[in-house]
Amino acid sequence: MAQELLEIQPLELKFTFEVKKQSSCSIQLGNKSDQYVAFKVKTTSPKKYCVRPNVGIIKPKATYDFAVTMQAQRVAPPDFLCKDKFLIQSTVVPFGTTDEDITSDMFAKDSGKYIDEKKLRVVLISPPQSPILLPRNGELKQDPLQETSMLKDVALTGVENIPPGNNVADDVEGPETAKVTDELRPTKDVQGLEMGKDNNGWRSAEDVPSRPVKVVEELKPEKDILELKLAKDFEQLKSKLNLADSRLREAEHTIKKLTEESSFATREKDMLKHELVSVLLLLPLFVLLLLLLLLLFRNTF
Repeated sequence: MAQELLEIQPLELKFTFEVKKQSSCSIQLGNKSDQYVAFKVKTTSPKKYCVRPNVGIIKPKATYDFAVTMQAQRVAPPDFLCKDKFLIQSTVVPFGTTDEDITSDMFAKDSGKYIDEKKLRVVLISPPQSPILLPRNGELKQDPLQETSMLKDVALTGVENIPPGNNVADDVEGPETAKVTDELRPTKDVQGLEMGKDNNGWRSAEDVPSRPVKVVEELKPEKDILELKLAKDFEQLKSKLNLADSRLREAEHTIKKLTEESSFATREKDMLKHELVSVLLLLPLFVLLLLLLLLLFRNTF
């Protein structure tokens, strides 16, 4: 059985879906092996999603996070079912490989290398619902369970996030059904979106005095942008740290190799020095022996 290189958490990409709003989620990859592993993220809808980063190097027994952002959509899919899928490919790479060394050939199946593949599906989650109004004695009143939940929210946050109430009836004139429509209008209409006036002269919920809710809702997009920017900066910093660590390991390997070469050269030098000393010690004996031979030869003749 082929070895699983990565542990993926979670196994689904969950997005809180709202029309005309971006949504993001993060995935964590864990290297289960004792080797360097390169990964690459693919999707069936590349124009719909933004993956940062979509490739990377994971060191042995380390983890790596990447963020996936779903672009703002104009309409919601039927029954909130999304058929988009993601594919995470991973393969073993040489020690010291960096993000800049990654190429598409590393993940080619015809290269003979083992490519581990995991598929992830996309799950859409509905945003929190608006307060539920139920008919009572010919009037629409809030559901008691929803009202209890809203009271808890007020206690926790200090902001009462409810739709405009009876003040609308004091400012407008017209059929009773239009009055009910204004009361049912969701809180997101208070975000400064100008709805204008319809044929009957009704004004949008923007004119309803609900200042605390409006301020909180307007701050949400700025908070989301700040969170995305912080996540991007964190990923970039993490990538730079990984790159610096890889280069440090390469430098350590080079220093070790140079140290070994220096040690070998020192040993060779000592050996040559020892041989030279031996030759110098034997030289007088050799000269003396030569003189003796000359004397013997001279005496003979």
